[in-house]
Amino acid sequence: MNKQNPLTRLALAAALAMAAQGAWAQSEIKIGYNSDMSASGSADFGVSALSGARQAAEEINAAGGVLGKKLVIVPRDDVGSPPKSIQNANELVDNEKVVAMLGGVNSGNMLAWLHIVQQKKIPTISPSATATEITNRYSKEPANYIFRVSMRDLDQITLLAAYAARATQNKKVAIIADTTGYGQQGAKDAAAVLQLHGITPVANEKFGPKDTDMSSQLNKIKAAGADTLIVYALADSNGHLMRSQEKIGYYPTTLGSWSNLSPPFLRIAGPELAKKMIFSASITQDSTPQSKALYDTIMKKEGKLPTYVFAAHAYDSVKILAAAMTQAKSTDGEKVQQALENLGKVDGVIKSYAPAFTRANHEALSYKDFRLVRWIDGKVVSVDDAVTQAIKPEDLKQ
Repeated sequence: MNKQNPLTRLALAAALAMAAQGAWAQSEIKIGYNSDMSASGSADFGVSALSGARQAAEEINAAGGVLGKKLVIVPRDDVGSPPKSIQNANELVDNEKVVAMLGGVNSGNMLAWLHIVQQKKIPTISPSATATEITNRYSKEPANYIFRVSMRDLDQITLLAAYAARATQNKKVAIIADTTGYGQQGAKDAAAVLQLHGITPVANEKFGPKDTDMSSQLNKIKAAGADTLIVYALADSNGHLMRSQEKIGYYPTTLGSWSNLSPPFLRIAGPELAKKMIFSASITQDSTPQSKALYDTIMKKEGKLPTYVFAAHAYDSVKILAAAMTQAKSTDGEKVQQALENLGKVDGVIKSYAPAFTRANHEALSYKDFRLVRWIDGKVVSVDDAVTQAIKPEDLKQ
């Protein structure tokens, strides 16, 4: 009887394992993820979104993958730099051969590389970036490859303005924003939507993104008699704004965007001042059993999750992309794009999408899916007060 040497058996087993691994790798479907995950005040958003995307891929793979293949998320950090984000997009498409993309947290960075995925017919979903132009830029093209599962700025402002119009006692609402493109577009949208409520802002102030004392601007707003304030800026600036309110003893009803979900806002403002900011969100970690389960799973696995909402958006984005590939029975960009515009029901953690998109609408979420929240004891919780209860569908204007 021929007895095989133990070392020979070990070598054979290793070779078989490597062959199997190689075959599995050849069967991968790659989705690129291009976002800041280290450099700016929004980096926590990017890290959280990656966690959600990977969790969705893991669940899909455990159920057999997509078209019998393993789904893999291929991340690249754009370090908050548009040139780097363009480099990443080219590398992911040309070298990694991704068949779909997830956009990052910074609208300016994403807008810088959209032409690449549009020209190369790579279906792309933004789970984070909120600029209206992201989905509109190629809406007149025969096929628009850019979609979104996120909170468009105009939709957030629709909800904030509805609350402001109901909350103000003297019809004196003011706006303050940072001088970034994000802040100034938000301020412009806020002024326009308030006009739909018959309200002309009594003040419209701005500050630099590195400023830490907004007392001068707030004193002007206070002098104008504003009892309600809409703020559009990034998290760290919002934290300093709350400190400036404390400095001059002026606390109007203060409303802001989902940027306040970022931990720097809570850290800079502190827990007591943070409670005074009401802001928009699509979901909280305990809003549904499914949401709590996703949060608990990622926390158990990774030990931290800076901003849960972004994980939920990316999780749903990957589920939708996988459903489109399955429906198309292909990873071909044109076929997946068409499937995204004609998908059947997809169950996500934020909601059941039925459908997620249409030819005319590449926004999976709208103000109807949003809620107002605030920080309480280190957690983001829904606001359920007399004002939110008084808001009616006709108050949501845009």
